[in-house]
Amino acid sequence: MKISARNILKGKVVKVSEGTVNTEVLLELTGGAKVVSMISKDSAKRLGLKPGKKAYAIIKASSVMMGVD
Repeated sequence: MKISARNILKGKVVKVSEGTVNTEVLLELTGGAKVVSMISKDSAKRLGLKPGKKAYAIIKASSVMMGVD
């Protein structure tokens, strides 16, 4: 598989929380940092995401927003 995104983070799925339409996936990266992604329920099932499975967080964005209180 080839993709255009350059920000690819390899990790291990530690939690999958299935909702009515979307599924929240928690991926733990090497070093302990965690990334959370909301994907469709169908995509999570198609990818076979479950705790312990190796997966990639692929980040493609044209901008990054920041905020403060």
